[in-house]
Amino acid sequence: MAEYSDLSVLIVDPNPGMRGNLHNMLSQSSITKIDYAVSSGTAIRQLAKKPFDIILCEYDLGNGSGENNGQDGQQLLEDLRHHKLIQPWTIFIMLTSEGVYSKVIGAAELTPTDYVLKPFTVDALLQRIRKAVDRREVFLPIYQLIEFGNIRKAVADCKVAEEKNPRYAVDFARLRAELLFDLEELADAELIYQWILMTKPIAWAHLGLARCLFGQQKYLETQETLETLLEQNPRYMAAYDLLARTHEVLGQQESAKKILEDAVAISPHMVRRLRHLGEVAFEAGDVGVAEKAFKQVVAKAKYSEFRDPEDHVKLVKTLVKKGDANQASGVIRDMERSLRGGPNVDVCRAIAAGMVQEMAGNITAAATELTNAVNSVAGSRGLSTGLKIGLVHSCLNIKLDQQASDLMLNLMNDVESGVSMDDAVNVFEKAGRHDLAQGMGEQIKIQVDELIAHAADQRSHGDLRAAVDTLNAGLRKAPGNLALLPAAASAILKQLDDLGWEAPLAEQCYFLLERMRRLDPTHPSLEALMAQYHHTQRKYGISAVA
Repeated sequence: MAEYSDLSVLIVDPNPGMRGNLHNMLSQSSITKIDYAVSSGTAIRQLAKKPFDIILCEYDLGNGSGENNGQDGQQLLEDLRHHKLIQPWTIFIMLTSEGVYSKVIGAAELTPTDYVLKPFTVDALLQRIRKAVDRREVFLPIYQLIEFGNIRKAVADCKVAEEKNPRYAVDFARLRAELLFDLEELADAELIYQWILMTKPIAWAHLGLARCLFGQQKYLETQETLETLLEQNPRYMAAYDLLARTHEVLGQQESAKKILEDAVAISPHMVRRLRHLGEVAFEAGDVGVAEKAFKQVVAKAKYSEFRDPEDHVKLVKTLVKKGDANQASGVIRDMERSLRGGPNVDVCRAIAAGMVQEMAGNITAAATELTNAVNSVAGSRGLSTGLKIGLVHSCLNIKLDQQASDLMLNLMNDVESGVSMDDAVNVFEKAGRHDLAQGMGEQIKIQVDELIAHAADQRSHGDLRAAVDTLNAGLRKAPGNLALLPAAASAILKQLDDLGWEAPLAEQCYFLLERMRRLDPTHPSLEALMAQYHHTQRKYGISAVA
C-alpha cells in the first residue's frame, strides 16, 4: 500500500495503548505521517494548526485524563464541521464498541465517513481506509470546485458524476441538493430529495426535504415531514432541532420547548441544543428550565475550545428574571475568572453587571456598566446580533436613549448583523418608544437619500454597475423601502439597456417591480418602469416573463 505513504493521519484517543496499536496498524500500510490527540480539545488545537487526510477518532474521549466530561467523538465531529476546521474531503473514521454504535448510528446527522467496531484487525481497519480513500478520489474534483467557489460547475458535475458512478449516485445527488440549497434554489433541491426518497426512505433525505420546505416557509409541511421522520427514526437528533424551530416560527413556544426537552433527554451533551432550549424556555417564561439549560451550557463549555462568554450573559439574564442576584453575581465572577483575557469578555461582563445593578435598583451603576458595554462593542469581534439587541433593550430600560439609538444604527449599518432598517424601527416601537422609532425613521430617510444621490452620481459618470451595487446594498438593509425600490429597478434597467441583457439581473429587476406592485399597486413610477422593462426585453429579443 505504498500509494498511501503520503497520507497524514491524526489519531484521537485518550488511551496510550490504543494509540500505539493504531500507529502499528497504520505503519503496515506505509502510513507514517501520524500525529496524536488525547481529547477533543487537543484534537481541535492540532487541526487548527494543519489539515489531516484521515482522522481516526475514539468515540469515548473523556478529557484525556480518564474522566468523563460529556464530550465524545460525535460531538467533536459536529464541532469540527460547524466551525469548518476540517475540509469536506477529510476522512473521519469513528472507532467504537458495538453497544455504543447501536446508540449513535441513528442519532448522528453529521455522520462520519465510516464506523469501525472494536475489536478490529489490521486488515479490517486498512480495508475501511482503502474504501474511504477510493471514495474520496471520486468526489475530490467536485470538492475542489466547491473550495474555489465554482458552485454552479460543481452542481453540473455532480449530475454527470451520478450517471458515471452508479455506486455513488445517491451520494452525488445528496451533494447536488445541498449545493442547490446553499444557492437558495430550494425548489430544485426539494425535487432531488423527493427523488431520493422515492428510491429509499433515507433519514438525511427526509431532513433535507424538511429544510427545503422550511426555507420556502411551508411550515406545516415541514412539521409533517419531520414528525414522520421522527416516527421512523426517533433518535435522529437534527430533526428535533428543526422541528423546534418550526414550532417557534408558528408561535408555538411551549411546543418548541417540549421538543427540545425530549431531544436533550435522548442526547444530553450537545451544547448548541442546550443553548437553544434555554433560549426557547426563557421566551416561553419557563425560568426553571432556562436556568437549568444555561447552567449546563456554561458547565459543559468548560471543556470546549469554543467557549462563549455570551452563555454567561444568558444565564445571568435568567437568574435576574428569577430574582436571584446572588447566583447572578457568582456567574459574573466565574466569567471573569475562567474566561479572563478572552475575546468579548469585557463587553459581556459589563452587560451582565448592568443587569444585576438594575435589578438591585442601582440605576447609576447600571448606566455606567451599560455605557461601558456600548463603548466596547465597537472593538469586539463576533458578538451575536441577539446580544446587541438585548443590550439595546437594557439601555432603554434605564433611559440610555442615545446609547440605544447609536447601537441600533450601528447594527442596521452592519451588513453581517441581518438587521434591516424596518427591524431597527420595530425594536423601538415594540419597546413602546415611538419617539425613538420616529427618530430612527428620520435617520433612515437621510441614509436612503444619500444612497440614492450617490448612485445617481455614479450613473452620471457612466459607472452603471457601481450604481446598481450601491442600491442593492441599500436594499439588503431596507428591502421594502419605496424610495430605494424604484431607484434600484431604474438603475438595473439602465445597465441592461446600455450594457446588454443579463438574465439574473433581469430576474432581479422583475422581482423588485413585483415587490413594488405588492407594496403599493398605485406607485407613480411602477407603470413606467414596467414599460421600460418590456421595451428592453423586446430590444434584445427576450421572451416576456409569464
